[in-house]
Amino acid sequence: MRTIVILASGSGTLAQALFDAVSAGQLDAHITAVISDHRDALVINRAQESGIATHILPMLPDRSSWNSSLISLLDLLSPDLVVSAGFMRILSQECVDKFRIINSHPALLPLYPGAHGVRDALAGGATKTGTTIHWVDAGVDTGAIIAQQELEVRSDDTEATLHERIKVLERGLIVATIRELLPTLESNNG
Repeated sequence: MRTIVILASGSGTLAQALFDAVSAGQLDAHITAVISDHRDALVINRAQESGIATHILPMLPDRSSWNSSLISLLDLLSPDLVVSAGFMRILSQECVDKFRIINSHPALLPLYPGAHGVRDALAGGATKTGTTIHWVDAGVDTGAIIAQQELEVRSDDTEATLHERIKVLERGLIVATIRELLPTLESNNG
């Protein structure tokens, strides 16, 4: 069975979709841990309620020390796949070279990369947006695109309403994408 480690900084709705998919037998995987850079992130509670180990790795003043700590922790956990699910940190080149990491982004990349994809799509007058699952590289949402799903931007959409509609797409797309990816990955665990 393939192993997954989730990186998350916030509420954990994407992580919860993965917990639920594993629990329901929709993903043949074991989520071994959730790593967060915020001690009070809601994703920590969600993981603990699902019986998943949690690790807190707050940002350090010395970024290279933090990068080394993350790599050491991932080495210890030895996941087949790392899923960035709302993890608001750029990962080092060494980290992305060493681990298979995917990310979910709330826009149709390469349009609107970065932390404000939904806001930027609205400000840019986009009539369509959506979600992208992509491989993580050392850039900001610049890795190879794996899957996308689009939706129409409504005339009455606000950033909040549009983001909620995108989150529904994201949850389904990330589960479907991981389900397709897992059998193609070599296992790190024999």
